[in-house]
Amino acid sequence: QVQLVESGGGLVQAGGSLRLSCAASGGTFNSYGMGWFRQAPGKEREFVAVITGSGGSAYYRDSVKGRFTISRDNAKNMVALQMNSLKAEDAAVYYCAARTYSSGLSTYARDHDAWGQGTQVTVSS
Repeated sequence: QVQLVESGGGLVQAGGSLRLSCAASGGTFNSYGMGWFRQAPGKEREFVAVITGSGGSAYYRDSVKGRFTISRDNAKNMVALQMNSLKAEDAAVYYCAARTYSSGLSTYARDHDAWGQGTQVTVSS
C-alpha cells in the first residue's frame, strides 16, 4: 500500500514562491499517475496539476498555468509542485494524490486512490 507524505507548505507573501514535495513509499512509483489537489475552506477539492507515471506529460488547471510546475523524480519516489507568483486565491490545503492502478492523467479526485495528509499554504496580501 502506497503512503504519501507532503512537505513544504507555509506562509508566503503574495508574489512569492513555495515548493511542495511529496514522498511516496510502497508500490511501484513510476507506474502511478500523480497529482496535486487543493481545498480551501468551504470549497470543494480541486485539481491543481497532474503528471503521468513517466513524467512525460502534465496538465494544469487554467488558473495556475505559467505559475506552477509539477515534476517527479522516479528514482527518489518523489513528486513536487513549484509554485511561483502566488496569489491570495492559491491559499488552501494542498494534497498529493496517486492513481496506483494507472500511470495516466486524470483531473478527478475520485480517480486517485491514495492521498497524503495535506500541507497548508497560506498567502498573505
